[in-house]
Amino acid sequence: MTNFTRGQKGKLADLGLNGPFAVTLDIASGSMEVDVSCFGVDASGKLSDDRYMVFYNQKSAPDNAVTVELNGPRSVFQIDLARLPQAIDKLVFTAATEQGSMRALGASSLALGSAATFAFAGADFQDEKAVIIGELYRRDGSWRFGAVGQGFAGGLSALLKHFGGSEAGSSSPAPAPASAPAPVPTPAAPPANKISLSKIRLEKRGDKISLDKRDSGGYGRIKVNLNWNQNAAQGQAPASKLDTGFLGKLFAKPAGRAGGIDLDIGCLFEMSNGSKSAVQALGNSWGAFDRPPYIHLEGDDRTGSISSGENIFINGLHFDQIKRVLVYAFIYEGVPNWAATDGMVTIEIPGQPTVEVRLDSESQHAMCAIAMLENQNGNLQVTKLVEYFGGQGKITAHQAMDERYNFGLNWKAGRKD
Repeated sequence: MTNFTRGQKGKLADLGLNGPFAVTLDIASGSMEVDVSCFGVDASGKLSDDRYMVFYNQKSAPDNAVTVELNGPRSVFQIDLARLPQAIDKLVFTAATEQGSMRALGASSLALGSAATFAFAGADFQDEKAVIIGELYRRDGSWRFGAVGQGFAGGLSALLKHFGGSEAGSSSPAPAPASAPAPVPTPAAPPANKISLSKIRLEKRGDKISLDKRDSGGYGRIKVNLNWNQNAAQGQAPASKLDTGFLGKLFAKPAGRAGGIDLDIGCLFEMSNGSKSAVQALGNSWGAFDRPPYIHLEGDDRTGSISSGENIFINGLHFDQIKRVLVYAFIYEGVPNWAATDGMVTIEIPGQPTVEVRLDSESQHAMCAIAMLENQNGNLQVTKLVEYFGGQGKITAHQAMDERYNFGLNWKAGRKD
């Protein structure tokens, strides 16, 4: 492992990086929200093609030359330099915040596969809201890495402007006065792609957002992801490697074995024709994407070892047949400690801002109703719930949640094979 220092450069070939590899950013930002990005720029340092900015609202570049998986403090970019066009001369990795400054960062790092790492921390910066961490660049026919570690005064929007990108939603020029002579017609220039830096976080219980369809084709492939902070619980020293990460953060006391604890995402749904049921790992009710209910649970992570969490996919092309979907999380095994999870549900819809719902209140109950997705006159409305339920007597947590939201299902004991 080669340890780079600020300003140091080296050839990727000398590091043994001759094919696709990962660039992993571990950003110790505490409670401060930090957004990471990769800018693919040309020889003049400009983002001449907005499709090569990879970040939370655009997670892949053309031909999957660059993709990103975001997981709390860790962001993993998969890089295949051979798939980049000649026009892309450099990949610049950045981090930005709108809440504080980079001075607040703890010990952070950028890693190139398992070959090299570059460490940085808040002590390296002043009051900058962004940092250019490192870059991959072409020089004399070969790719190299440069450890930059340079603070940047503005946030993500300022970085985008610095690299010459265009942000969606910027104001249009004012129309000419009515008395002004009509301009001579000229050939129209192709419209420039614009990047949406917006993401929507529903902060309080009951907050909601309505998302209009962009065309008559529906909402496309809707991804509902549940993920957790995989750092160890604050103030708690792990007893061993098995006690770190997801398990140490999720439960009040560390578990000796990962396989003994299980957190599941699931949903209750009601179709427009009145039929109702659940999609969840419990009872092996996985649903289906291409046929009713057009809702599919991707899999069941019983160990917490899958860094991308668990996903439900909704076929938005058939959204007209869905009335509502209640997304929830359930602790199948283990003692619940929701306050330690730092859990987040993200709802990703093609062409729309990412919607975020954080599990930000405390409870010792096993069930959390997280968000309601509803069909409101053809538009998708998302409402933050974050309401917890526990079993009492013969009433299970599932049944208590069902009764609260009037689904009216019949519940019986179930298991996962």
